Amino acid sequence: QLQAYGGGLVQAGGSLRLSCTSSGHTFRNYAAGWFRQAPGKDRDFAAAISWTGGSTDYADSVKGRFTISRDNARYTVTLQMNSLKPEDTAVYYCAAGARRARTPPPSQAEYDYWGQGTQVTVSS
Repeated sequence: QLQAYGGGLVQAGGSLRLSCTSSGHTFRNYAAGWFRQAPGKDRDFAAAISWTGGSTDYADSVKGRFTISRDNARYTVTLQMNSLKPEDTAVYYCAAGARRARTPPPSQAEYDYWGQGTQVTVSS
């Protein structure tokens, strides 16, 4: 079971830190990803990290602004979001999947476990 938290309201240019924790010890064996769904749009890929933490991937729209990391000892994945823009406004979901894959997949279909979303709102 995954639980995401850390969302909120922030002004453009500000920062937020999202965290996702797992209650299962097998979490450390899975890639973890963050996906987001803006109002009226499909859910899209934002960032992902391999099970070891050695490989990461980002959507072009967040590269250079977002950083994904993980602490397997604490079963936690974090998404640091800087220089936020109004277009980053969305519900953010964490997910786990692709057991022991060398690189974290950007496709939602590869993720088996999903947390509830956390709302991020960026005001202009």
